[in-house]
Amino acid sequence: MGSAKKSTAAARKARIEEMRRAEQARERRNRILTIAASVVVVAGLVVGGIVLVQSQSDDSTAADGKGKGHFVTGSDGVKTWKGTLGRNHVAKTVDYPMEPPVGGDHNQVWMNCNGDVYAKALNNMNAVHSLEHGAVWVTYTDKAKKSDVEALAAKVKKTPYTLMSPDDKQKDPIMLSAWGHQRTVTGANDPNVDKFFEKFVQGAQTPEPGAACTSGLSQ
Repeated sequence: MGSAKKSTAAARKARIEEMRRAEQARERRNRILTIAASVVVVAGLVVGGIVLVQSQSDDSTAADGKGKGHFVTGSDGVKTWKGTLGRNHVAKTVDYPMEPPVGGDHNQVWMNCNGDVYAKALNNMNAVHSLEHGAVWVTYTDKAKKSDVEALAAKVKKTPYTLMSPDDKQKDPIMLSAWGHQRTVTGANDPNVDKFFEKFVQGAQTPEPGAACTSGLSQ
């Protein structure tokens, strides 16, 4: 009887030791996998950082925004750019094929576009980055009526993912731009203002939906 009890205890002890060894082996494998994964992640970050620095500093390999294309005007009056719009981050000045630009290579820092109204003309390279984030950009010349400018400014201020600024280089007094899309409006009361906002503020055209419109550049 005593011999049987000793045999059972020995077997139990052996099973416990076997389970302990198996657990230790699993822990060692997990540590090895964790270390290996960490090495891969760190290596990826290093390589990614190098590529990012190169893409931002090597102007010789960056497109200049003069991609071939043209606007096609739809029945709703909205012009859609048919052609390639680059999305590289570049440090140099980009010469866009339209004014205001509706896309293309741009600066790595966006203009704040959380209902921001600017009193001075913007750097196009920063504003294009805002369009990439899904913003609608309202621009106007000195030919726009003061009442229209004030009313549009009030609308922009209460609309996230929008921004507004003067642009005396554009063809028409008041224009609305989104990534790949643009239209002229007659004034603040033009019903096409609301239609454009409804369709393009964080619309389907947005290359980076949900990206920030704050913590960027401001005047």
